[in-house]
Amino acid sequence: MPIISVELFEGRSRQQREEFAKAVTQAAVAILKAPVDHTWVIFKEHPKSYWALGGKLCDGGGAG
Repeated sequence: MPIISVELFEGRSRQQREEFAKAVTQAAVAILKAPVDHTWVIFKEHPKSYWALGGKLCDGGGAG
């Protein structure tokens, strides 16, 4: 039973998440020989202000 956790910035459409989940599930079935009905894909969406890269918040904002 694979559980595939995907963390990303918020704002993807339902269709994008659905297409991604389908593609990842198909890969798990093909490569891991996992049953399709036992393959979980969990999306964890976060605001850009909750992430930092290179010491800078990803939302582009700043105190001024």
